[in-house]
Amino acid sequence: MAKVVFRDSGETIEGSENVKEFLSKYGIVYERWGVDRLNENLRSNYDLTQEEQQAIIDAYKEELERLKKEKGYITEDIVVLSEKTPNLDQIMEKFKREHHHVDDEVRFVVDGSGIFPVKIEGKIVDIYVEAGDLIVVPAGARHWFELDENKKIKCIRVFKTPAGWEAIYNENEKATMND
Repeated sequence: MAKVVFRDSGETIEGSENVKEFLSKYGIVYERWGVDRLNENLRSNYDLTQEEQQAIIDAYKEELERLKKEKGYITEDIVVLSEKTPNLDQIMEKFKREHHHVDDEVRFVVDGSGIFPVKIEGKIVDIYVEAGDLIVVPAGARHWFELDENKKIKCIRVFKTPAGWEAIYNENEKATMND
C-alpha cells in the first residue's frame, strides 16, 4: 500500500483510498492492482527471461489495455533494478535527479519498493510504492525516483512513444534510458 509523506512537515497520508484521493487532486493516478495472480518466481525473480517478462505483462493485459485506451499509451516493458543490475549506481544517478518528461511516467510495481518524490505546489511529497501499486505521474510534473532500503524494484513501464524513458533535467539537458 502506498503512502505519501510531506518532506517539510512529516505529515503522512496512508491507506489506498486516502492516497488515491490526495494524489488525484494533482493529476497523479494511484491504483492498487495487486500481485496475487503472479506465481512466486515471476514476483521474486530479478533475472527474468524475455518469456518471463512477457508472462508478467500478459497477466495484467486487461488493466494495461484499459490504460492504453484511456491515455493513448502504445507500448510497455519491464524494468528491473537490484543489486544484481550492472551499473546500478550510475543508472540511479539519472533517476535520482529532478526531471520531468513529455510523456506520463507510468509504473506498476511487480515486486520490491521505492519512492517517487514529486513537487506539488512548491513542496516535495514522497510517494512510497510497493508490489501491487500503480502510479502515473503526469507529463511535465517535476519528480525523481529513489530506491528505498530494500534496494530493489521490478516494474511494468508504459509509454506513449517507442522512445521510452526520456528525462528532461532542464532546458538544455536530456537523458534517455540508453545514455
